[in-house]
Amino acid sequence: MLKRFPPKYRTDREMRDLQLEGVRWTVGHAWNNSPFYRKRLDESGVSPGSIRSLEDLGRIPFTTADDLLDGYPLPLLAVPTRDILRIHSSSGTTGKRKILCYTRKDIDDWQDMFGRCYEMAGLSREDRVQICVGYGLWTAGAGFQLGAERFGAMAIPSGPGNLELQCNFLIDLQTTVLCCTASMGLLVAEEVHARGLRGRLKLTKVILGAERTSEAMLQTIRDLLGVEEVYDIPGLTELYGPGTGLSCRRNVGIHYWSDYYILEILDPESLVPVAPGEIGEMVYTTLRKEAAPLLRYRSRDLTRLIEGPCPCGCILPRHDRILGRSDDMVVFRGVNIYPGQVDEVLSRIGRIGSEYQVLLDRKADGKDYMTVKVELAADAAGADTGSVARVVASEIKRNLMVSCAVELIPYGTLPRSERKTKRLFDNRPV
Repeated sequence: MLKRFPPKYRTDREMRDLQLEGVRWTVGHAWNNSPFYRKRLDESGVSPGSIRSLEDLGRIPFTTADDLLDGYPLPLLAVPTRDILRIHSSSGTTGKRKILCYTRKDIDDWQDMFGRCYEMAGLSREDRVQICVGYGLWTAGAGFQLGAERFGAMAIPSGPGNLELQCNFLIDLQTTVLCCTASMGLLVAEEVHARGLRGRLKLTKVILGAERTSEAMLQTIRDLLGVEEVYDIPGLTELYGPGTGLSCRRNVGIHYWSDYYILEILDPESLVPVAPGEIGEMVYTTLRKEAAPLLRYRSRDLTRLIEGPCPCGCILPRHDRILGRSDDMVVFRGVNIYPGQVDEVLSRIGRIGSEYQVLLDRKADGKDYMTVKVELAADAAGADTGSVARVVASEIKRNLMVSCAVELIPYGTLPRSERKTKRLFDNRPV
C-alpha cells in the first residue's frame, strides 16, 4: 500500500520530528514573507525561534475565514506574485470570495496527495475515472483530474449535471471509478436505476467529496450502482482542495495526510483540544505550503479523532467523516443541534431512505416547532408508516433531546442536487 506516494515517516517519533520541522519552516516563511502573518505573530509574541516543540503550536494565533476576506484579493500571500501559478476560490459570505493562490510546489504537493488517495483506493493505471464535479474556480475538478493524471489513470472530465451525458459515458467509456459530490452520486445512482443500466456498468469504485455524507446515503449509492467500494474524500480550498485524506476500505474513518499538515480538533467555544472520540472543530496548520500557508486555520468543520491502529494497516492517522459545521449549529428550545447529528440518528433507522429535511418554525403561540420530513426507503412500500414515524421521533428525542413531528413521504419526493443538498431550513424570525 502507498508504494508510489508513501508517507514521509514510519514511526510516531519520525512523524513528530517532521511536523516540528514543518511548523518551524511555516512560521519562519510566514513571518519573513507575509505582512499579515508578520503583524499577527508579532502581536502574539511569536517568532520563528520561539517554536521549540509541537506544544508551542498552541501559542500561535488563529487564522479565520474573515482574515481571508479582509485580505482580498490575495490573502495570506507569502511569495512574490510572479511565483503564483494558479488561483482557486470558494465563496464568501459578504459578497467577496476567498481566493487562495498556489506556487508550482503547492500544485505538485497537491497532486502527490491526490495520487496517494487514488493509490489508497486501489486504483491502477487501467482505471477510467469519470469526474462529475465542477471545474473553474472551484478546486474539485482540477484536483480530481490532475490527481488522476499524476497517478496515471484515464481522466474523463464530464463535469457536474447532465445525467444523459453521465450515463452515456458510464456505458460507452466503460468508466470504472466515479468521482462526485454525495448529492451528485445519489442523482447518478437513481438515474442508472431508473434506466436499468446497472448490469451494463463496469464501475468498481465511487469517490465522494465536498459535503457531509450519511451511511444511509452511502448504502443507497452502493445498492443502486452495484459497487462495494465507496470512499469519502475530504477537501478544503483553503488547505489545498480535495485530496487531503481518504477513507479506507474498512470504512473506519478517514486517513489524513499528517506529513503535509497538522490537524487539531478543538472545542469551538473554548478553543482547547477535545479528547479523542469527542466532536470538535478542525483546525489546520500547513507544513510546506508556500503561496498561502495556514497557521491554525479555523475551518468550522466538525469531526472527531479516531485513536488506535487501523485494521486496514495504514499508519496514517484518522478522523471521522465530517459531521457538520460549527456555524451550522442551530439552537432549538435551548438545545444545540448540528445537521450531522440528524444524519447519524436517521442512518441507524430501517425502512427510511437517505434524504430528509428538518424544518424549524415559530408558530402563533410563540413556541418553536420542529418537523422532520423523511423519505421512505425505495423498497418500503406497504410499511406501517405510523410505526416508522414513531421510531424516528423516538430516536431523535432520545439522541438529540428534542421533540419533533415526523412526516414520512414517498421515495424520490425531496429535491436532489448535483452540488450540495440543503437539508436544514430555519424559518424562524431572527
